[in-house]
Amino acid sequence: MLTAERLTAQLLAGPPAADPVAVAGRLLAIQAQDARGARLAVRSRTTGLGASDVDRALTQDRTLVVTWLNRGTLHLVRAEDYPWLQALTTPQLATGNRRRLGQEGVSEAAAAQGVAVIERALADEGPLTRHELRDRLDAVGVPTARQALVHLLMLASLRGLIVRGPMKGATQAFVLVRDWLGEPEPVDRDAALADLARRYLAGHGPASDRDLAAWAGVRLGDARAGLAAIAGELSAGEDGLMDLAGREPAAPLPPPRLLGPFDPLLHGWASREWVVGDRPGVVTSNGVFRPIALAGGRAVATWRLDAGRVRLSAFGRLARSDAAALERDAQDVTRFLAA
Repeated sequence: MLTAERLTAQLLAGPPAADPVAVAGRLLAIQAQDARGARLAVRSRTTGLGASDVDRALTQDRTLVVTWLNRGTLHLVRAEDYPWLQALTTPQLATGNRRRLGQEGVSEAAAAQGVAVIERALADEGPLTRHELRDRLDAVGVPTARQALVHLLMLASLRGLIVRGPMKGATQAFVLVRDWLGEPEPVDRDAALADLARRYLAGHGPASDRDLAAWAGVRLGDARAGLAAIAGELSAGEDGLMDLAGREPAAPLPPPRLLGPFDPLLHGWASREWVVGDRPGVVTSNGVFRPIALAGGRAVATWRLDAGRVRLSAFGRLARSDAAALERDAQDVTRFLAA
């Protein structure tokens, strides 16, 4: 029952979402350090769309953006959710960012100069890619070697100055928040915590306070405060897990389906054992989350693209019907990425 409920909340069971914005609205934040993985997360929760639909929302509609949020990783979010998520989930990332810049040989003075260069370049020239911003920083002697550039861009993002917005060719460019989205309104932290709890459960319930804290990268006390603020909207099961009261019943388990790298299903809770069983080391290693095949609500294989074809590595013998369903879904993966 828990598996069916969570898969329904995740839009992997039951009616699909209408478009990429609806997927981001339901899941609140989609892991996006792997750009193709974020797009494939949309594919598995919709029907008939293509990767270009995600790019259109990023570039023309300005309804989606990518930036560092939650646990300090890149996430795809709705533009309207960016201001309060940024205010709520990024302050605790500043210390780690400062430490990493120091490890990369970037002094506080150089970091401040780097942020100023990034802000000025984007104000003067409009959207710029990571490589274009590197050129601007190199020209004034701000360190960009190894991971220094990434953490400078992250610093500007944590300060609420920039996000990844439009596509320039095959690369997503950075833009100033004020130019791309307008000046954000002030954020009421208590209201934001309540929204965080409500929206998290919409896409991940049933779940616990510890699940929410782990997913959002906030303190356990903040997670509990958010849940307490919406206590009248919650139902609690005998297992202590919480969900939104009165939500739609769980749908039947979905047909076998391919999920992309870093799929939200692997990041939404403190434990992913309910999905991967005793194979966590196969699905993830050294911080890399491999694409998986889901059947019966469980991971049954990993997969990769090889010369444009999906290649499965099954954990065991697949039922003939499951293998056939995954082959059909593999054809849709290649269609989606080309569309």
